[in-house]
Amino acid sequence: MTQPTDTLPLPPGLHPDTLAVRTTIPRSGYGEHSEALYLTSCFVQPDSETSARNFASPDEGYTYSRTGNPSVTAFEQRLAALEGAQRALATASGMSAILLLGLALLKQGDHVICSRSMFGSTMRLFGTDFARFGVQTSFVSQTDPAAWQAAVRPDTRLLFAETPTNPLTEVCDIAALAAIAHQAGALLVVDNCFATPVLQRPLALGADLVVHSGTKFLDGQGRVMAGAVCGSSELIGQLSPVARAAGLTLSPFNAWVVHKGLETLSLRVRAQSEAALQLARWLESQPAVERVYYPGLPSHPQHALAMQQQGGLGGAVLAFSLPGSTPDEARRRAFHLIDSLRVCSIATNLGDVKTIVSHPASTSHGRLSEEQRQAAGVTQGLIRVAVGLEHLDDIRADLLRGLQG
Repeated sequence: MTQPTDTLPLPPGLHPDTLAVRTTIPRSGYGEHSEALYLTSCFVQPDSETSARNFASPDEGYTYSRTGNPSVTAFEQRLAALEGAQRALATASGMSAILLLGLALLKQGDHVICSRSMFGSTMRLFGTDFARFGVQTSFVSQTDPAAWQAAVRPDTRLLFAETPTNPLTEVCDIAALAAIAHQAGALLVVDNCFATPVLQRPLALGADLVVHSGTKFLDGQGRVMAGAVCGSSELIGQLSPVARAAGLTLSPFNAWVVHKGLETLSLRVRAQSEAALQLARWLESQPAVERVYYPGLPSHPQHALAMQQQGGLGGAVLAFSLPGSTPDEARRRAFHLIDSLRVCSIATNLGDVKTIVSHPASTSHGRLSEEQRQAAGVTQGLIRVAVGLEHLDDIRADLLRGLQG
């Protein structure tokens, strides 16, 4: 027995927390309350004419899950609603989303401007891999709009910003970079992985595209790999054919998992951000800690900007450095603290409900040269903490064990 599908549109003006729960594709004829998971590689066509039409226009109907799947569409629609975007395009991972930008928007001879303090894989992709195909990249100070402006060339096509950055949580002025990009006829892309649409919506500040690693906060429990690009229908329309042809698409199961994760995104990010602020304040008081990097602290160089852009919250990721008379000594101290942990996880993901501690210089930025790490501020004594949902007293006690030792 079946029921009519649910086709009533949501009323306008709903709050983001409601959109995170209610935005989805229409229900099937069975009237399921929790969104269905469509685990299928292909879709039966009613007749040859419909099949031809759907293959010619993949947005009109489903034919093959590399070009479209209802579970993937549901995730895309929900994330687009949260980011205030016209459309979103799901990808297999956050890095595949960034790769897609290069494949679809850049060509030989084009120029890109990036921060020199971003995620290590992003820096490698722009600085090494794209360079093999004739795309040049200039790396500049994350926090100095004048440096971004000075790097603009006639062939500049893209400004790529990550804010806050991984792992030093440096914050850039999104509106200022958007003005620079648009004056040069270029696009501004913002990696919104750390802040998520709960804290900031870059499109509302002038960005043209937003990229996500859905593996992180959007999923929220470290279960699957996922990525996405959000923006206007026109720009996403330029990306879609490349994503489909190259097979950069997200699997239906992973899309369904992250789609459900979005329902609790706001609750998790706000709770984790509050815990991160308390942990950062505590770390600042520890004599064994050299410096704490967290946008929610008044000591952070971009604190005022972060509070303005991120809704008054600093996010759930912080970093702190341990002193050392030499890099080797600082590294030994960092390794000792990390190896002393009994509650927090030693891993390289973030956005999980479990607190994760990592050593960026040997993990996320381990493949960069020492010169690149120094330019990015990633020292051997630096430790990153992605705060989860454990009791804060237990996290503090876990870190204190290593600090005291």
